[in-house]
Amino acid sequence: MADDRRDELEALLRRQRDAFTASRPETMGMRKDRIKRAMALIKDHGESLCKAMSADFGNRAMEQSMLTDIAATVGAGRHALKHMDKWAKRERRSVQFPLGLLGAKAELRYEPKGVIGILSPWNFPVQLAFGPLMQVFAAGNRAMIKPSEFTERTSLLMAELAEEYFTPDELAVVTGGPEVAAAFSSLPFDHLVFTGSTATGRRVMQAAAENLVPVTLELGGKSPVIMGRSADFAKAGERIALGKMMNAGQICLAPDYMIVPEDKEDEAVAGVSEGVSAMYQTLLENDDYASIVSDRHFERLQSLVADARDKGAEVIEVNPGNEDFSNANQRKMPLTILKNVTEDMTAMQEEIFGPVLPVKTYKAVDQAVDYVNEHDRPLGLYYFGHDSDEQERVLTRTISGGVTTNDVIFHVSMEDLPFGGVGPSGMGAYHAIEGFREFSHARAVYHQPKIDIAKLGGFKPPYGKATEKAAAQMMK
Repeated sequence: MADDRRDELEALLRRQRDAFTASRPETMGMRKDRIKRAMALIKDHGESLCKAMSADFGNRAMEQSMLTDIAATVGAGRHALKHMDKWAKRERRSVQFPLGLLGAKAELRYEPKGVIGILSPWNFPVQLAFGPLMQVFAAGNRAMIKPSEFTERTSLLMAELAEEYFTPDELAVVTGGPEVAAAFSSLPFDHLVFTGSTATGRRVMQAAAENLVPVTLELGGKSPVIMGRSADFAKAGERIALGKMMNAGQICLAPDYMIVPEDKEDEAVAGVSEGVSAMYQTLLENDDYASIVSDRHFERLQSLVADARDKGAEVIEVNPGNEDFSNANQRKMPLTILKNVTEDMTAMQEEIFGPVLPVKTYKAVDQAVDYVNEHDRPLGLYYFGHDSDEQERVLTRTISGGVTTNDVIFHVSMEDLPFGGVGPSGMGAYHAIEGFREFSHARAVYHQPKIDIAKLGGFKPPYGKATEKAAAQMMK
């Protein structure tokens, strides 16, 4: 990357940090004003943003984008506005006996960190840039966003709109390719948020470590669906199909693979297939079904299927309209179910991020639990079934970023639940009070009374009886 872009980014960060420092302490009213402007930007230009997203993907339903990117982001702003006064309250903390009697006080203040960098992905380009921003603003910070170059039109539009609604020292959207993203992730922010793949997350964290920048990493991984014998396979199948087909499976929380009872495999597969047919009579000319974002991603998904077929998987294409996809030039792919999968297949090693669904089987549910535990901790875990003991067993014996039972993905849309991963699926969280705290510094404040506490506590040399007494008292 030309040095002038790096200089430009560094100058922008300096400008934001200087403005942040000069405006301390800033009122809650100012924070709320920024959130309201961010919400207005999204609402006023919702349609243009949805059109840009559709053009970037090749096809993506306006209605879907309105729900997932526009309405969801406005909802995040509304939630922050409603709760931020409560989140920001100072907390009284207790002091050890007898300090409280002598007038000492302790409190915790949640203070802004400064300038937060947001590296956002292409799959929900508006929501995953402006969603965290609502809480970044609620906590009193400034922000710089670097959106993905894969959704170039949307990124450029967001950059234009940011200039219209904000001064550059409040919010700046920086566009560019991978070299700009690399420079962005190496800036000395006060905190950095990254949403994307685990592999890129490692590089981002490495770059941030150079400046000791704390990170929130929203990664992905292979989110499993465990189906209990007590599941309603028809209803579960439709819900899994919905989660796997929305955005053509290009969702970090999409169900990645299913583990089903051995004797119910056909029923489980039929449930998903029928679910697809109920929602999509056709796929190729259907505006409700999104395209794969780029040729590279499309080819990767095709090769996952070819690799599985070569290694002995049974490949079931769910193609309700019996359409010919081989000559279609629009990067659309039917839901492809893989049976008889083995560990040496790429589809069982990498996050799929598209409409490919491997199916594994178990004899006893503990085998499913063991399989999940032997692999990287996923971002989401899904359990279907009406056996509450089994459900609890699955939840208490596995670890994942979040869980939805008897459906998929929905936990992320609950504004009052934190959203985040664990281990290779990420670290840190946003949404809810946890998000506000993620972008705040929890500052400990202790107020010493007039009395000479050090002398009383035996801290002052020359040490003697008072010291011995204080140490003995503390160890009681």
